[in-house]
Amino acid sequence: MHLCFRMSVQTIRNVFSIESGYRLNDDQIVNHFPNHYELTRKDLMVKNIKRYRRELERDGSLLVEKDENGKHIHLDFIPVTFMLPGDYNLFVEEFRKNPTSTWIMKPCGKAQGKGIFLINKLSQIKKWSRDSKTTTFISPAGKEAYVISLYIDNPLLIGGKKFDLRLYVLVTSYRPLKCYMYRLGFCRFCTMKYTPSTSELDNMFVHLTNVSVQKHGGDYNPIHGGKWSVSNLRLYLESTQGKDVTDKLFDDIHWIVVHSLKAVAPVMIN
Repeated sequence: MHLCFRMSVQTIRNVFSIESGYRLNDDQIVNHFPNHYELTRKDLMVKNIKRYRRELERDGSLLVEKDENGKHIHLDFIPVTFMLPGDYNLFVEEFRKNPTSTWIMKPCGKAQGKGIFLINKLSQIKKWSRDSKTTTFISPAGKEAYVISLYIDNPLLIGGKKFDLRLYVLVTSYRPLKCYMYRLGFCRFCTMKYTPSTSELDNMFVHLTNVSVQKHGGDYNPIHGGKWSVSNLRLYLESTQGKDVTDKLFDDIHWIVVHSLKAVAPVMIN
């Protein structure tokens, strides 16, 4: 007989902590690595990927080659990103290099599109911050961390709308790395057509693909939920972009998955 119990991540962490003395039997499985947040929290993921690049540079790896503009050729899979409040002054310095750029702010520990907004002026952060009179960034809650990333304002569109991919990867070991991509992923679409217009920066039906956001839009279809299967996406891309381009795209996605996992391997409890 096989028994399955549902526990929260915090409960599992408490039960199987070093202090508790409890250990898994050979026939018992927990479906998360103990410190999975090193990958799943936005700020920690960015920190680990940046550290991974630095370590490869120190080792003289060809993986960290850069082009004439200083961009990574092989590992350019996260936009320019800063952690707030810690990196606020670094962000301001970067923003002033291109004051017409758009940035997206996300709370590190939330999901479902909660707390996300776009900015294109420094005054918008100062207004959002608790104290606009100082040069030190203070979040509204006084403690909640955010990441701020350069917004990708020329995304691939289908039917004029933004979409993203929800893909599932099973990791059975980090040392050595063993992972498996689930074939039946899906795409999530916005309900409104994309525009980079500054007048639509606050319109999350244009910018965020989260179902928890889009389901409140007037054009949301509850039957298909604004989703495509990955297999349908491949068929569409092959018909519009060609098979070689589509195959290259999915090879690149697999590359990103593998190197994202490699980036957190040193800090993941195996």
